[in-house]
Amino acid sequence: MADPYQAPTAKLAQAVVINNVLRNTYLLLGMTLAFSALMAFIAMALNAPYLGLWMLIPFFALLYAINKTANSTWGIFWVFAFTGYLGFTLGPVITYYLQTPNGADVVGMALGSTAMAFVGLSAFALITRKDFSFMRGFLMVGIVALFGVVMLSWFLDLSMFMGAIGAAVVLLMSGLILWQTSAIIHGGETNYVLATTTLYMSIYNMFSWLLLLIGMGDD
Repeated sequence: MADPYQAPTAKLAQAVVINNVLRNTYLLLGMTLAFSALMAFIAMALNAPYLGLWMLIPFFALLYAINKTANSTWGIFWVFAFTGYLGFTLGPVITYYLQTPNGADVVGMALGSTAMAFVGLSAFALITRKDFSFMRGFLMVGIVALFGVVMLSWFLDLSMFMGAIGAAVVLLMSGLILWQTSAIIHGGETNYVLATTTLYMSIYNMFSWLLLLIGMGDD
């Protein structure tokens, strides 16, 4: 005879795990965003140069380290190294926009829009409890395709398409936030290190491309 208490106990245990992952993810995300902002300010104070394509070498190396150590305490170390590095690379970009007319407004609008989008999308996924797992395949294909287009833009003149590319990135990052939040609350993601990395990259890319889009509209 089946134990009548087994199913409720299993559901309770799963709910505890999900809540822990969700709490740890947002706690770590908040700390890494603060650290990333600090590193951006340091880069601005040092007048650090824009790295261009060279930034991809440490980017992929750090991302690899996170995935290899995600189940250990070293994963937290590498997440901070990764987000701190990306924050540092944002410093020169922010400096560039701040030196343009209305640059402070552009940066402020991009930052505010990113924050509102993240809070709104996360709240929608948490409140509605909708399962967005069906988006995984589309998001992966879209991200790979856009990465290829962005890489091409370094070698070909795609300036007339940058607005469309930026809009596509913002939409994809919005979808990624919905998908990752949904994966946490439905038990599809149980590693808060990996969840934090995905959400941070969504915020980073959204902010970077909103800077470009709002900056283009301000010209």
